[in-house]
Amino acid sequence: MSNISNTHERAGGNLTAQALREGFYAGLVALGLFVLFVGLETTQNIRNELVLNQRWGLLAIFVAIAAVGRFLSVAYLRPWIAARKAAASTRPQDGEESFFKRNFSKIAIAALLIYPPLMVMIFGVQGSLKWVDNFGIQILIYVMLAWGLNIVVGLAGLLDLGYVAFYAVGAYSYALLSQHFGFSFWVLLPLAGILAAFWGMILGFPVLRLKGDYLAIVTLAFGEIIRLVLINWTEVTRGTFGVSGIPKASVFGIWSFDVSAPNYFAKAFGLPMSSAYYKIFLFYLILALALLTAYVTIRLRRMPIGRAWEALREDEIACRSLGINTVTTKLTAFSIGAMFGGFAGSFFAVRQGFVSPESFVFLESAIILAIVVLGGMGSLVGIAVAAAVMVGGTELLREMTFLKQVFGPDFTPELYRMLIFGVAMVVVMVWKPRGFVGSREPTAFLRERKAVSGSFTKEGHG
Repeated sequence: MSNISNTHERAGGNLTAQALREGFYAGLVALGLFVLFVGLETTQNIRNELVLNQRWGLLAIFVAIAAVGRFLSVAYLRPWIAARKAAASTRPQDGEESFFKRNFSKIAIAALLIYPPLMVMIFGVQGSLKWVDNFGIQILIYVMLAWGLNIVVGLAGLLDLGYVAFYAVGAYSYALLSQHFGFSFWVLLPLAGILAAFWGMILGFPVLRLKGDYLAIVTLAFGEIIRLVLINWTEVTRGTFGVSGIPKASVFGIWSFDVSAPNYFAKAFGLPMSSAYYKIFLFYLILALALLTAYVTIRLRRMPIGRAWEALREDEIACRSLGINTVTTKLTAFSIGAMFGGFAGSFFAVRQGFVSPESFVFLESAIILAIVVLGGMGSLVGIAVAAAVMVGGTELLREMTFLKQVFGPDFTPELYRMLIFGVAMVVVMVWKPRGFVGSREPTAFLRERKAVSGSFTKEGHG
């Protein structure tokens, strides 16, 4: 017994020493990374002179967080996770899922349906505006964009870094056609999707023989070309000034949300005037579009074209040897994914009432791709969860005004959103390398339906 206890003491001592050592190194790395970005701040005084402000206290807080976090991770978190995995491997598997896990999608849809009325009950009509718009519509837009990109990246395995271009095509198609030709939203919504799908096919032709890094470079260039065209074609797009005064959507032409219209929604139902009604209508509209995207994706995955996408993702040479036409397979993936991007773009134009090239930079494509990867490529539920966490977390930073009491009155939490976003990506990829949802159901199964691990689908055994 004494030998066993001595062994445990030596193991614990070695683990503590390792945790202290790695915590110290993490603090040094954090010091080197943050000394110029956090410890020093450049401002201008009243004489337009550059002034260097020192923020050593804020720097010390960041270094301490990195060092303590690494120490706790090595000393306590890793052993706890290892013990849980060991216990789970020895525990008998009953094979039955819980009620919540089995009906998660239905519960989530029901919660989204009652979300706007619940916010109105809690915060009032005008007070619910922020929660419905920033935390509802904003997240659902990224969910729809990520589900559209998931067709290209998650199912077909084509790395697309210029997906924001189709988003821009949909937005500008609605903005320009509604102003110059007076078409309604319900006419321009499918038209914007068709135009975006057309541009998706145009992009698909040059990349038919490309894959991997070369495909990523070409799609990135396509996104930048579209953005530069929007900036420089001033006769049509008005350049950096953007397109403003975009007409609002209506409820199938029956009720309008224009205050001066005789069929104004609030006037028709005897409600007090508020812009919250329009945002609630847009919330249910983007929810319907997102659910349509999910439904079409699920149906396509079960069709021969969906299985061709997955075959293309696993091995293009084997896909050709099976007689699958890779040309049409790639073109359909790009066009259908672009179509949903166009739908989201037209909705974005309706929501904002203003579009400009600054809304369609490469960072948007990177965020959408990160949501797809972090959620689990091919998993609709995982992507939705990732979008809610990443986009909703960014919006929550704007509400964390109490952090000013910790880091000082000049601290603005939203400026650090990309730093926190990067840290979250690193944490997720370390602890959940297959994404939030690392398993999914196969499109084809024999006798019994089973969940397939992401490691198998990645290697082509799913």
